[in-house]
Amino acid sequence: MTNNKKVLTWLEEMKALCKPEKVVWIDGSEAQLEALREEAVQTGEMIKLNQEKLPGCYYHRTAENDVARVEDRTFICTETKEEAGPINNWMAPAEMYAKLNALYDGSMKGRTMYVIPYSMGPVGSPFSKIGIELTDSIYVVLNMDIMTRVGKDVLKALGEDGDFVKCLHAKRDVNPDERYIVHFPQDNTIMSVNSAYGGNVLLGKKCFALRIASYQGMKEGWMAEHMLILGLENPKGEVKYICAAFPSACGKTNLAMLIPPKFLKDQGYKVWTVGDDIAWLRVGEDGRLYAINPEAGFFGVAPGTSEKSNFNALEATKKNTIFTNVAINEDDMTVWWEGLDKNPPENAIEWKGAKVNGKEYTAEGGKLAHPNSRFTAPAKNCPCISSEFENPQGVPISAIVFGGRRAKTAPLVYQARDWDHGVFVGATMASETTAAAAGAVGVVRRDPMAMRPFVGYNMADYFQHWYDMGKKIQNPPKIFNVNWFRLDKDGNFMWPGFGDNMRVLNWILDRCEDKVSAVETEIGFVPNKEDLQLDGLDLADEVVDELLSIDIDAWKEDVQNQREFFAQFGDKLPKEIKNSMDELEAKLNK
Repeated sequence: MTNNKKVLTWLEEMKALCKPEKVVWIDGSEAQLEALREEAVQTGEMIKLNQEKLPGCYYHRTAENDVARVEDRTFICTETKEEAGPINNWMAPAEMYAKLNALYDGSMKGRTMYVIPYSMGPVGSPFSKIGIELTDSIYVVLNMDIMTRVGKDVLKALGEDGDFVKCLHAKRDVNPDERYIVHFPQDNTIMSVNSAYGGNVLLGKKCFALRIASYQGMKEGWMAEHMLILGLENPKGEVKYICAAFPSACGKTNLAMLIPPKFLKDQGYKVWTVGDDIAWLRVGEDGRLYAINPEAGFFGVAPGTSEKSNFNALEATKKNTIFTNVAINEDDMTVWWEGLDKNPPENAIEWKGAKVNGKEYTAEGGKLAHPNSRFTAPAKNCPCISSEFENPQGVPISAIVFGGRRAKTAPLVYQARDWDHGVFVGATMASETTAAAAGAVGVVRRDPMAMRPFVGYNMADYFQHWYDMGKKIQNPPKIFNVNWFRLDKDGNFMWPGFGDNMRVLNWILDRCEDKVSAVETEIGFVPNKEDLQLDGLDLADEVVDELLSIDIDAWKEDVQNQREFFAQFGDKLPKEIKNSMDELEAKLNK
């Protein structure tokens, strides 16, 4: 399928190492994919669901020890430990290659090696990058076909001399003690072994689109960020685009597919989804920042997804979707998970494969679906997918939004004073742990730009790259921070959230166009409350005041926590961050 010598040489080396029984090139044709689906159903790797109710949908179950990303088995292997930085797991490349090669040796004996040429981003876009994943899993092939652009067109775009990211995956025996997800950013190489869970084996996703791409971006002058991209259309039909970064459990997917509240919908406001997870950003010829979503699908967490919480995401799963580790309703071969509705099926197969009475099982505290169970759905299924989704030039970004889950520190929304201050706001992003996470509740976890698990090099250099990019962007987006999770003294959420978050996004865009003034505070600019569209919300004036207030003591405490976090970067920490911290502390002490 290709005359690219780099591809063919590497493929021969990997065949000699893994020793597959045969090799199959994935050409992206529907006929080939359908044959693979049928084969996976025959072997039990996939289960065919009700084709009338869920056309084109299949089910997959992973091993019980293989249900989530494994941070402690994820490595960044650079020549020196300093290049990987204090937050990443590191091993010297030569040592890691030796360890991995021993695991891959003969790992595909008796199995088929599938060769998947794929493009992150629209094929041929100046933003896009090409990878080739070798895998012994049909599940991986079918998921990669949903999540990326796969097939002959990709090889044509690669040409006879193009560079690509080398991705090798072998299930081997799914042994958690020998499970590794390893990135060699200086070699453009990703290697995954002993896992079959999507987050560890769909190597185009976090592995390439963030860890490797963040390193490529730093070297080449662009950015790979853990951000949603949405378009907000006003009643005049004008669409402005926002990128937003949130740590997990902060409503990122809900915001990406937001449905405006009735008050704004009736006026003609609309939201268009460009991406729900990852953004690649470059400076355009007009000096603005442009973004594409490098992915072609959604790899979403199923539990909690419902018509009420995220109608558009649920709609996206209703055809040509792969469900992983959810429950099966045996009566009609459809799927169910906690939070879908309040009616667990009586004749259920729970995620580990046992037949149970779902109503009794859930009543006793059992979970029919794994809490991290997933759906892999084509983005084009989403009712609010943007018409710009396949635009090879990307969309112009007016605002960058950071957010976290803070009980009292951060106000509902505030604006950074300029780009450099905005980088500091993103670098100090944090969430407080909820009851859903193991350990103490209310502990502050720093997650700069929501990239803590995903930067493919030293995070101090990553901060510096943000400052360097600021010098390149003549017309930079304005930067904001939001907090939908502020609590009152009784522990109740003060802001309604969900669709009503659009009211805050409208204020953000008004600020980007200098349509409204704001109040300067110690931490940045907060809204005048009359500029927030609060019609139809039952919020007392004093509640709005509280939502926009700055708790000086809480912020002083937060600065100390920031200093502790940044101390690990030593002398590599950009001086701009230290200066911003000192400046913030001085303002708070006034």
